[in-house]
Amino acid sequence: MRRGGSTFSGRHRLGIGIFLAPVLILYGAFFLYPLFFISITSLMEWTGISKAQFVGFANYKKLFSDSTFTLGIRNNFIWAFASGFIQIPLATLVALILARKPPLWKFLRTLYFLPNVISAVALAMLWKAIYNPTYGLLNGLLALVGMKGHNWLGDTATALTAVIAQSVLYIGYFMIIILAAISNIPDSLYEAAEIDGASVIQQTFRITLPTITGTLVTSITLAMAYGMRHFEATFLMTGGGPAYATTTMGIQLYNKMDAFRYGEASAIGAILILLGTVLIVLIRSLLSKNDPMAEAAQ
Repeated sequence: MRRGGSTFSGRHRLGIGIFLAPVLILYGAFFLYPLFFISITSLMEWTGISKAQFVGFANYKKLFSDSTFTLGIRNNFIWAFASGFIQIPLATLVALILARKPPLWKFLRTLYFLPNVISAVALAMLWKAIYNPTYGLLNGLLALVGMKGHNWLGDTATALTAVIAQSVLYIGYFMIIILAAISNIPDSLYEAAEIDGASVIQQTFRITLPTITGTLVTSITLAMAYGMRHFEATFLMTGGGPAYATTTMGIQLYNKMDAFRYGEASAIGAILILLGTVLIVLIRSLLSKNDPMAEAAQ
């Protein structure tokens, strides 16, 4: 028995190593090596062409002494929390409604998911036109009810909110994930709850939400990760303006590279990875405390 177990274990170690090798190679080539590379170049003064010169933490000191960079960090966190705690609740609400299979629920499911198959560039340009202060649809609707139009993307007080608002409305991706989790809940639980006289709201808070807590935590984690690395929509709609009101670390990294300041760009990348990792670990550790499945696994 022991001999057979030893042979079994040895074969499995070899098999595990063979199957993991391609993944580990790709992980090392496309994550670990780039991470090591930016960690080293962040300590250099380098234009990408000239010979790199070691400057220690001078790039980091320069960044944190720049109020624009700290504003970008703040905006990144705003993006992350808006994605995690506005977009996901909206996606959850829609998923809960569609799970009850109201009329046209299949059509609505497709409709909500449709923006996810459209280019992010096209969506950003669409919203830029909607927010246009002269002929934009939003100001046109306000004019119909006698309200004065506004320069949504040109005002520092509304620019960031306007860009975030158009992004969190696209709930289709997370709605599908949550809806799939809800569909896996056994119908017998709801049937038993109905027999006991539980209302739809009671079933939602006593059965559905507790059962899909793990899925919600994962969705919040993914949404916040996407928020932390946000770049496309803001770059296309405002370029980080006006007066850096919508700037993000991604936009600043792009601008540093465009100016051939690769050392500072690498420092921004390293800080973005570090802050994103810390945020995601903290959020998961806090939210997973309320996950009954996580507690059962422990």
